[in-house]
Amino acid sequence: MSLNAGVIAVQGDVSEHADAIRQAATAHGETADVTEIRQSGIVPDCDLLCMPGGESTAISRLLQSEEIAPEIQVHVEAGKPVLATCAGLIVAAADAGDDRVENLGLLDVTVERNAFGRQKDSFEAPLSVTGLSEPFPSVFIRAPLISEVGDAEVLAEWDGRPVAVRDGPVVGTSFHPELTPDSRIHGLAFFGD
Repeated sequence: MSLNAGVIAVQGDVSEHADAIRQAATAHGETADVTEIRQSGIVPDCDLLCMPGGESTAISRLLQSEEIAPEIQVHVEAGKPVLATCAGLIVAAADAGDDRVENLGLLDVTVERNAFGRQKDSFEAPLSVTGLSEPFPSVFIRAPLISEVGDAEVLAEWDGRPVAVRDGPVVGTSFHPELTPDSRIHGLAFFGD
């Protein structure tokens, strides 16, 4: 039986995340049918969800106006996994430090938008990630900083600052794991390793 995977498709690297989900599923002996989500009514049928990057204020506004936000919250309350990357992390956080973002409160963290700099400050770095045996090749593009961590578990740090966390079934990353050929972050979020 195939897993029903959803990628919130209002912005971001939707096809790249879909490919990484399929690759991670295959690596774990599973198959995944991936649906792009732009409207309400689809999330309740999903076994797992991905919230890509983009522009956090626009993403949060669209999740609210399309009534997808409460469905994501119910998904998490049911213990189903979510991977939230970059701007997805900002929207999933308890506090984005920006009143324009309507946070979902899925991760007990406070974030600071664009803390790693502008587009020209983008960089790649190998990260040691809890649960992965080898460093992960992380891509940081206008990445948010996780400035405070409540009950979430820190999975990875860069320069002494948290850049990946887990809070229950939700994994959030400051970086873009979908921009590498390595699907292990998706595997960690959705299959536990």
